This record gives sequence, structure tokens and C-alpha cells, in this order.
Amino acid sequence: MATKALHSDVQDTLNKDHSTETRHMTKTLVRIGSGAAWWGDRVEPAALNAERGELDYLCFETMAEATVSAAQVRARRDPSFPGYDTYLDDRMRAVLPACMRQGTRIVTNQGWINPKGAAERIVALLRELGITGVKVAAVGGSLITDHVLELADTILENGQPTRTLQSTLISAEAYMGAEPIVEALRAGAQIVVTGRVADPSLFLAPLMFEFGWDPLDHEKIGAGTGIGHLLECGAQVTGGYFADPGFKDVPDPWNFAFPIADVEPSGAVTLSKVAGTGGAITLQTVKEQMLYEVHDPANYLTPDVVADFTQAHLTQVGPDRVRVTGLTGKPRTPTLKVSMGCTEGFIGEDMFFYAGPGALRRAELARKVLQERFKIVKLDAEETRIDFLGINAVHGAATPDNASEPYEIAVRVAARTRTREEAAKVGREVDGMAVSGIAHTGKRVPHQERTREVIGVWSALVPREQVPAHIDYFQS
Repeated sequence: MATKALHSDVQDTLNKDHSTETRHMTKTLVRIGSGAAWWGDRVEPAALNAERGELDYLCFETMAEATVSAAQVRARRDPSFPGYDTYLDDRMRAVLPACMRQGTRIVTNQGWINPKGAAERIVALLRELGITGVKVAAVGGSLITDHVLELADTILENGQPTRTLQSTLISAEAYMGAEPIVEALRAGAQIVVTGRVADPSLFLAPLMFEFGWDPLDHEKIGAGTGIGHLLECGAQVTGGYFADPGFKDVPDPWNFAFPIADVEPSGAVTLSKVAGTGGAITLQTVKEQMLYEVHDPANYLTPDVVADFTQAHLTQVGPDRVRVTGLTGKPRTPTLKVSMGCTEGFIGEDMFFYAGPGALRRAELARKVLQERFKIVKLDAEETRIDFLGINAVHGAATPDNASEPYEIAVRVAARTRTREEAAKVGREVDGMAVSGIAHTGKRVPHQERTREVIGVWSALVPREQVPAHIDYFQS
């Protein structure tokens, strides 16, 4: 009975008029909620936004620089890997009932290297829930591995020709913009799944669609991109990654919500969160996120626009409510950025422990023992590190000489090698420390894999007209 009732509510919602013309004539406010900030993000705040956020759109961002390359590596090793977000089922099961019941559209880049597969899986989940008549779009075209070396000449990081990567290249994806998503929304898609799309573009596209913004109106598109940037990192604008006890305190940090944006046609926005949740939305949290991962606030490069945050004006308009105006932009560039994932050998890594008085001197002797034993087994490594967690693992050579001696130390050992066989030598020698090393060595049982393939990510630019998007549609 519950499924039938849900289906009836959803069908009533889907039968409403969603024509572009009606929306552009009547829409004076668009309410967008964040659903994820990265692949492993928590699901509960997304479910909360879906159920209680009263949203027009819920947007999920789940891709980091290395996500595509890691997915390609897994696909090579595991033919059963579908190529989309491994948490797709968890996220969609958590939000689909409320979103479809309330008419909330979903935009997500959980398609990774297989947007079509992700869209088909969402359709299957909808049918399991008894929800029919939902149009799901898959936006592809960003994966250009087969011809990236023909389109891009120069590696941005080192100035070398891209052809030097030919023997190690495993994936190349261009950062696409918002326009293909807008096209899918115009075609009536209730859910849009993409591959590699720039993070802010996921949030920008609904605004372009609802308000009829011209893709070349760089002031409006810049504002929408700025809003997307504020939302894309989820809880970071509500106090996540911000809290610092005694310095920057926020209430109930175990209960962060993801942010919600009420956006006006002018590009002004008011940020908030579901009432009763932890964290805080303040001028400080919003400013920190506005500048997060931004090298030049006046020239934040995206596929859609060069965003400019320097004219932004922030006002605290209520508890957990911040209004932002003045976001703008400059004309977009003629090129798109491409991330190229390449195999770069392997890393072997393991650790062991010392505790009590003298922990540091035992760790220092253990380091000497391992350095000499690596010579004996002829470890062929491009780089080897032996770090003391709690002493120098983070700051390395910049660690003060007079750092206080800890009561316990974890010794982390890692080597970067060309082959998996060489990387495996690290774990073998660390195992030896358990019974033929220094007194009081604590060693964990190595249940997990201690070698992993290294994927390097390089960048290049390609003409935007050489990366056409394509859209496939599916129906539940």
C-alpha cells in the first residue's frame, strides 16, 4: 500500500506542467540543496535535504581529480565494475522517494566513466520503488581518452608534449560545463546524470534553465558559478572542515547538514540549512568556502565562465542565514581543461608502532635498520620515506629540532617503485621488524593490501568545440 500511495503522489507531481516557458514566466526563486561533496560523503544529510529541504533541485558532486583515473584502473582489473559511483544505490535509495514525491529534480555527476549505466541503474531503482514516468538523462562526451593526444599539445604542469604520456595514459576527461545539463532539463528530464562536469556547473545548470540565463551572459553565469562553488563542498559551508575547538567552535558538529541556497533571478543568494541541525552558517564559514581551492578570486576558471568573487558582499540576515550579492564573472575561455590519468608505478606502504619511554630512540634505530635492509634486498625505488607519525610525517624537514618527545610513535614506511614486485618488498621487510627488529615493536596483522598502483594526473587544454556532448534519455 505504501508503494502505491507513493507512486500516486509522484505521478501527480510528474503530471504538472514543467514547460520551459511557464518556468521562465513564473519562477522568482530557485531552491537548490547540496547532496554530496565527494565520493565518500555522508548520505544522511542528503536524505535530510530531500525530505525536509523543500527543494526544487538536489545536486550531488562526487568526483575528485583522481576519481576518473581510479575508476579506469578498477575497470581494467574488474570487468564487473559498472564504472559509476559505487555509492549510487545508497544515495538514490535515500533520496528518490522524497524527491519524486515533492517534485525535486536531481542533478548528479555520479556517472563517472559510465553515465548511461548510472542512468539505467537509477531507472531500475525507480521501478523497484514503483515510481514510473520519470525521465532520466545521461550526459556523456567528456571521456576523450582515444583522441586527447590529437586535441591537446602541451602538458600544463611541465610544458612537455602530451605525446610523452602516450605509453602510460589510461584516461582523459574534459571538464564540461552546464549547457548539456540545461538541454536535458529542457527536454523534461527529472534526473540528470553526468560524467566529468565542473563542480559548480552542476548547480549552475538549474539556474540557467529556470531563469533563462544566456550562457554568454558572463555576469549572471559568474554569479551562478559562485553559488555553485559555495554549495559544491557540502558541509564545508555549514561548519564542516571549519570547526576548530576553542578557536572556531560550532554547535553539534556530529550533525552537520548540507547547505541550501535560495537563488534569485539577479544572482543574489541566501544560504541556509535545515532547522535543528548542527553546525553553523556564518560570514566566516561562507568566506572560507568562497576562497577554498581558489588560486585567484578575481579569475576562477570554469568551463562556463571566469568567475569573479572580489565584488561579493556578504550579510548575516538571520541565524544560519547568509545573503551573498555581487558575485560576477568574465567571458569564458575558448578552451576546456582536460585531466589525463597516467600509470606511474606503485607504492608499497606499511607501519609499525612503539610506545612508552624511549619510543623515539627505538623508532630512530628501526629506521636505520630498514634503510640498511632495503640495501640488502636491493630495493629499486624512485623515492623512499620513513616517517614518524606525531613527529615529522606532516611537516617533514620543517619539523623543529626541539619537538617534544612523544609517548607513542607510529612508523610509516613507504616506497615508490616501477613494479608491484619491488613495492611488495616494503611489506616484507616491515614484517621482519616484528620478530627480528627492535625491542617492543608493535606490528599489525597485514589483512589489507600493502601495494597500490599510482595514478598521476596531468592537465592540458583542448578547444571547447572539439568536445561535443551527447545525451541519452531513459524512462522509468
